[in-house]
Parts: sequence; structure tokens; C-alpha cells
Amino acid sequence: MIERVSADYLIIGSGIAGLRAAAELVEHGRVLVLTKSDRGAGSTGYAQGGIAAAVGDDDSPELHASDTLTAGDGLCDPRAVEMLVTDGPAYVRELIDWGALFDKAPDGHLDLAREGAHAVRRVLHARDATGREIARVLFARLKGHPAIRIVDHATAVQAITEDGTVRGVRFLDERGVLVEARAQATLLATGGAGQVFRETTNPAVATGDGVALAYLAGARVADLEFVQFHPTVLAVPGAPRYLLSEALRGEGARLLNADGDPFVYRYDPRGDLASRDRVSQAIVLESARTGGPVYLSLAHLPADFVRDRFPAIAEACRRVDLDIATDRLPVGPAAHYLMGGVVTDLEGRTSLPGLFAAGEAACTGVHGANRLASNSLLEGLVFGGRAGRAMRGWRGDAWPHAGTPIVEPAPEGPPLRPALEEHAIRDMMWRQAGVYRSREDLTAADTVLTTAAGEVLAQRGAGASLSTDAWRTVSLLTVAHLIVRAARRREESRGAHSRTDFPNRDDDRWKRRVEDVRSVK
Repeated sequence: MIERVSADYLIIGSGIAGLRAAAELVEHGRVLVLTKSDRGAGSTGYAQGGIAAAVGDDDSPELHASDTLTAGDGLCDPRAVEMLVTDGPAYVRELIDWGALFDKAPDGHLDLAREGAHAVRRVLHARDATGREIARVLFARLKGHPAIRIVDHATAVQAITEDGTVRGVRFLDERGVLVEARAQATLLATGGAGQVFRETTNPAVATGDGVALAYLAGARVADLEFVQFHPTVLAVPGAPRYLLSEALRGEGARLLNADGDPFVYRYDPRGDLASRDRVSQAIVLESARTGGPVYLSLAHLPADFVRDRFPAIAEACRRVDLDIATDRLPVGPAAHYLMGGVVTDLEGRTSLPGLFAAGEAACTGVHGANRLASNSLLEGLVFGGRAGRAMRGWRGDAWPHAGTPIVEPAPEGPPLRPALEEHAIRDMMWRQAGVYRSREDLTAADTVLTTAAGEVLAQRGAGASLSTDAWRTVSLLTVAHLIVRAARRREESRGAHSRTDFPNRDDDRWKRRVEDVRSVK
């Protein structure tokens, strides 16, 4: 028999969006949080630079909105942007009231940083570990509350849908046992999908599970062609990739070519503080032009300041025998953030009743074609809170409910065996759907992924059972296929989506969202 648990509210993910939603819900019912690995293993803890909010004397929500819309390259939803920048300062001040220790200047005011495409300094930070500090505060807020239960090592693999309404999920626990979790409202706060690509800044858990689960259940997804590649990732042969925060360039770090010359102005008049899409493209083009590597240098800045401001990054550099303050740091782009995701309204409601989404897994349209630096933590905070409030108002039936039959899952058959292995998916996506794309590459990738995805669905239809490893591959395969299909359809270059065969932005045909939905009838 399948094991069952229930709650009033079910949250998949323990990053900033999920935790902020939980904080909104714990006084209103039982909350069950499923986290894929150890709590804190997700992308929130990896966020170095900070959280953007219009809290400075020279700033305003209107100016923050303007920068966000510019970075989004004509595709942001203005309503979502207005909500983000207007509500953001109050949410951030709430974090401070709850105990968040953001860095302060000697005069006691918040020490605000500037990052690419921001007109002013508006990024609050806790050295270079801002995400960890925010997660610490939110976990402390929830710790010991009798209404919340957090289950670690729980991998959600299937939405439970009955009469068109989502009633919860099935998940594999740390024993590999399939468990059914029922709730009146379910929130996907599963983060991003950087692991779809060979080169990524994302943690190992970022495999797009929420997008895959929602899409396979029949929810609408959109904007998946827009994958942000962070331009400055430490690229030492044989060593793991490590994010070098945009805050480094905000404090004056320079990008140099192999001859030691600044080069970004060659491609964008904003230079090193251009938006991430433009800097990533500049690095790829400059490497192709010179045939040599690209470096990030802070050698012209005071060494003590650099090491004190960025201790975690300095330590990461030391581990590969580099000094952050004096050495040229070899860098290159890597997949960093998914602007698209599960389509939601501004309250986190998806196209499936009872299913909500927030954070990187969701697509409100707030980022458009390219996310403004340090808007990600703010998005999780604001829209996680809004989704939590909307879940309180949802009156879907919870399990158990008199008169509603429990649908038993089909007997599990032999283990599912995806035709493509994970490393093959990731390598293909990096080569054929990376910073620059073409019809030829996307068509070839689409052909391979269509065949592999069809085989997976056929095996599942025949009753094949899922393991945690198999679901990871299925999730990567599903999201990779969605990214490639969307990128192939969008015949223009806009934001983080760059087509060599359609190099220009085309507002007449493509100033619109590319959506996808799977029929489950």
C-alpha cells in the first residue's frame, strides 16, 4: 500500500519563496514542506550578491521599475514589475525586523551596492552570502512552530489531480518509498533548472522539477527560451565552476581580454555594468575574436577591501591557487537563472486549480527576457508572500474528504530507463542551446529530445516505476525539451535569447509570450 500524509498546505521547496509562503501560512493551518535534499541546499543559499530594493535616499520604486523593464528587453509584464518594486521595500524591512543582518556603512545606514544595469546603489547584502543570511532568518522565524513540518530528502515526482484540481503530490522519500501527500493547496517553490546545462552556477538540486511536474500535469508554462547565463563564473580547468558575483563589478572589477585590455565597451556602451545578457554575449564574442581567454581583475582596488568585502569568493579563489585581490581570474558564462516557468497570475495561481507557484519555478512575467541583477531574491520574497496569502483563501477540498474516492496509483512495473543519460542532455544543451543559438542546432536538439521524451512517456504509460535518479533525468529531459522548443519558435534575438540566424529584436512578431501546455486528456 502507498503511504499517505496530509496537511492543509503543501509547499515543495525550502528556498526563499517557499519559506516566505510558509511564514504566511503557519498561523492558518498545518503546513508540510518537502525539500529535495538537505534544507538550505537550494539556490537561495548560493545567492551571493544581494537583494535589490528601492530603500536608498536617491532611489524610488519608479526608478527600480525602469531598470527592471530595461533589463527585460521589452517583455516584462508591467503589472508584475510594479508589484515587485512597490511591495519590495516593505518585505525587505520586514526581514530586517525579523533579524536579517545586512551590511551597514560606518554611519549606520545600509551599505547599498550597485550591480549591472542598475542606475543607483540599491542592493542590500550580507558580505557575499546574502542568500544564506535570508534563509537563516526565515528558518529561525519558522523553527519550532507546531504547525509546520519539514521533510528532507523528499523528491516530488507527480501531481495528484482529480476532477481537474490538484490535490497534492506523490513524492519519493529518502528510502525510495512512494508517498502521497494531500493538501487543499499546493505550492511549487522548487527553484530553477541550471543543471539542464553542462556549465552552470546552480546547485545539483536545480533540475527544473517544478516546471516538469506542472507541465506533465497539464499546467501552462512560458518564456522558457529565456535562460540567463551569468557572465562571470570562475573557469579553472579541472575545478568546479564557481559564481563570481556581479557585485564584484559593482565595486569596480574589470573584464579584460588576454592582452589585458578592457573590451566590453566594444559591444555595449555600458561596459562592465551592462546587463548580464549583453556581458555574456560580449565575452563569447571577444573570446572568438581573440582566440584567447577572458579575465576578471580587481588588482587596481585596495586588496584589504576586496578580501573583506568578498570573503567567500576570496576563499573559493584560494582553493584553486588564485588571489582574488591580485590575480587575473579566468571567467566565462554559465547557465544561471530561468526567466520562464509555470505561468501564474500575480497571486501565484497556476492554470490548474489548487496548484500555486512562486520564485524561479514560476513565470509572472516580472523578468521578461532577462532578469535584472539581484531581483531574484526579491521576487521569491514578494511573490512567495503573495502566494501564501492566496493559498489561505483557496477553498479546495483537502484529503481526506467524504465522498471523494482516493485514486490508487497504477501498480509499478520495471524501473524507468531514460534513453538519454544526464550528461548527454547537459552537454547537448550547452553546445546547441547556450548563449548563442541557431535553427540548425535547435532543430537537431529538438529531434533527439522529442524521441527521448516520447520513450519516457511510453514507459510511464506502461507502468514503469520511478527512482530518484530516474526522475532527475526525466525532469532534465522535460525542461530541456521545453527550452529548445520555445527557442526554436522564437525567431528573433531578445534579452537572454540570441539567435545567430535572427540577430535582431522583432517587436512586430515577437513582443509576446511563447507558451506551452501538454494535453493530459
